[in-house]
Amino acid sequence: MTGAADWRALGTSVRLVTTDPALLDSCNLLLARHLAEVDATCSRFRQDSELAALDGTDGRPVKVSPLLAEALAVALRAAEATDGAVDPTVGSAMNALGYDRDFQLIQEDGRPVRLTVRPVPGWRLVTLDRTTGTVTVPPGVRLDLGATAKAWAADRAATMLAEAAGCGVLVSLGGDTAVAGRPPRGGWRIRVQDATGPVDEIPARGSSDMVSIRGGGLATSGTTARRWRRGAQELHHIIDPYTGLPAQTPWRTVSVAAATCADANAASTAALVKGAGAERWLTRLALPARLVANDGTVLTTPGWPTSRRGTPTSQQGPASLSPAGDDLSARPAFEDEAVRPIRGSGGGAPRYGSGRGGGGETPSTTTPTEAAA
Repeated sequence: MTGAADWRALGTSVRLVTTDPALLDSCNLLLARHLAEVDATCSRFRQDSELAALDGTDGRPVKVSPLLAEALAVALRAAEATDGAVDPTVGSAMNALGYDRDFQLIQEDGRPVRLTVRPVPGWRLVTLDRTTGTVTVPPGVRLDLGATAKAWAADRAATMLAEAAGCGVLVSLGGDTAVAGRPPRGGWRIRVQDATGPVDEIPARGSSDMVSIRGGGLATSGTTARRWRRGAQELHHIIDPYTGLPAQTPWRTVSVAAATCADANAASTAALVKGAGAERWLTRLALPARLVANDGTVLTTPGWPTSRRGTPTSQQGPASLSPAGDDLSARPAFEDEAVRPIRGSGGGAPRYGSGRGGGGETPSTTTPTEAAA
C-alpha cells in the first residue's frame, strides 16, 4: 500500500507518494516547508527572494545562504555539462518575452514583443565560491534557475523525506520526478506523457508511455505546456541561450532517466535546445530517453524500454528502465562534471540522491511526468 497527496507549489503541480501511508501527512508537511524555503530562496518572481536580491549587487561578491549556493552550483554544473545549452543567465531574455511573473499570471494575449536575436550573457560570467559562500553576478545579468531548481528541489526533498521517514518516497514537481528509499515491488510506476493531465487519466491528446524506475529521477521537458502569445507570436519557455529566443526544435517533449532528477532534467532540456541529433548526444551519455517529434514520431535511445513486438509499453503495463537487474537510471548523467570544479565558479558542484533498491508495481504509485519542465 502507498499514500499519495497532490497540491501546487512553485507554480506547478506537486505529487508526493510514500510506501507507508501512515507517514504521508508528516512527509507532506516537511515537503511543504522545504518547497516554501526553495521558493523564498530561488524564485525569480518574488521581489523578496534571495535570488532577486542578486539583481542589485552590481558585480560585487555577496554572501548567500547555503541553500542558494547549492541551487546555483547545480545550475552552473548543468550549464557546463550541457555545453551551455542550459544556462542560468537567461533571466533577462525570459522577461523580454513576457515571462516575467508566475506562469498562471501571464496574459494569454499580451502586448506584442520584438523578437531580437541576442545571446544571453553566459554562465561563465557568474562566479560561485563555495569556500566563502559568496557569488558574483555581473551588472545587467539576471539569473533564472527555472531550468534546474525544480528538479534539484525534488531530488533534495525525496532524499530528505526518505531518510526522515525510513520508507520509499516519490516527489514529482511538474515534469520532474525523484525517488529515494526502498521502492514498491517492481519500482515506481510513472506515465510519461506529452500533455499535462490528471494522474489517473491517460491524456486524450498526445502520446504516453508507462515505465518504472527503482532509483534516481525521471524528467520530461517540452514546448507544449507553457506557451503564451505576444501579438502574432506564439512563445514557449525553453530558451536557446545562443539566440535568447524560444528554441526552434524538432522535439515537442523529451524524457530522460538519470541518477538524479537534476541530471535528467538538464539532459532533457538541453536535448530540446540541441534539436536535431539530440538523440545521438543522449546515446553518447548512455541515458535512457524518449524523444517525441513535433509530428508525433517517437524515438528512443538504448535503455528506454520497448516491447519486442513494437507495441507501446503504455498498452502493456509499465516496463522497467532497469533491464537485467542493471539500474540504468542510477548512472550519473554527467559523470566527469560531477567531480570537477566548475570553471569560473571557485568550487565543485555536488551531486544529490540516487535511491537505489529493488521492488514491484503498485497501481496507486502511478504519477505522470508532465511536459512542463
